[in-house]
Amino acid sequence: MTWRIVHVKESEYMKLKLDNLEIIKRGQKYYIPLSDISVLILEGNTSVTTNLLSAFTKNNIAVVICDEKYLPTGLLINYGNYHRTSKRALQQTTWNQLCKKEIWQNIVGQKMMNQIEFSKLKKVTEDRIAIMMELYSQLTPGDETNREGHVAKVYFNSLYGMDFTRDDYCLQNIAMNYGYAIIRAAIARLTVGQGLMTMLGVFHCNEYNSFNLVDDLMEPFRPIMDYWLDKEIFSEYEYLSYESRLKIIDFLNQPMQYKSTKSTVDQVMSKYVNSFTKAMSNNSPQGLCTISLKDFVEVGK
Repeated sequence: MTWRIVHVKESEYMKLKLDNLEIIKRGQKYYIPLSDISVLILEGNTSVTTNLLSAFTKNNIAVVICDEKYLPTGLLINYGNYHRTSKRALQQTTWNQLCKKEIWQNIVGQKMMNQIEFSKLKKVTEDRIAIMMELYSQLTPGDETNREGHVAKVYFNSLYGMDFTRDDYCLQNIAMNYGYAIIRAAIARLTVGQGLMTMLGVFHCNEYNSFNLVDDLMEPFRPIMDYWLDKEIFSEYEYLSYESRLKIIDFLNQPMQYKSTKSTVDQVMSKYVNSFTKAMSNNSPQGLCTISLKDFVEVGK
């Protein structure tokens, strides 16, 4: 099982060496077995061989590419390597619409509940918690009345102030964008590993977005990342430094409870995506596993 999240900054050269990633930096050579790597984050200038890029895709390694400001701007994942890709495509394109709406109700309901739980941990006032709980109780299949959007507005304004928007240029948004990009890469890797077409979403359907399904599936993990950022970043850093970026990336390695088993966030993501695939195949929304902030908070104490 892959388990390493590798971060490479300003290396001179990267190439394939047998079945290993060879990194040459400041005259030193470092070797990491490809079979160990799940996600690779690249920052700064480096030369990469096409043989290595091909090996990344064959080993289902998600490669996150960052710009000069160290923000993720690109994602390399494998294409069509799952042995029954056509079967998955047929399932996605002929999926029962009622089941699809109920799955989205499940997914977005988990996100909303995790936002409410984090708000409670931050001691948000009871009246605002009550508003979010009331909106959550009104959630219906497909969320056609956009209860999720209304909860999100109350949630972010409660945490960061009434004037806060997700378009503001501030540490909170910069860190969230970075953290969400890391989650997105991890979920994308697992999604294509199941042979699913990332552009065919449950709810998201933007014709310009190649990762609609990934953006659907990552939703319950967003508030958990918010908690991690609040705990590890906002109290310690004034800007998104190198050390803070490493801490955000390390989110995937953090312990998390799954049913009665202690896992890592990355492993829980794998089980979650597997459960989604089964729920889709069986037209059974109840089969989707639950992602709870409590399971992250409690095991991390």
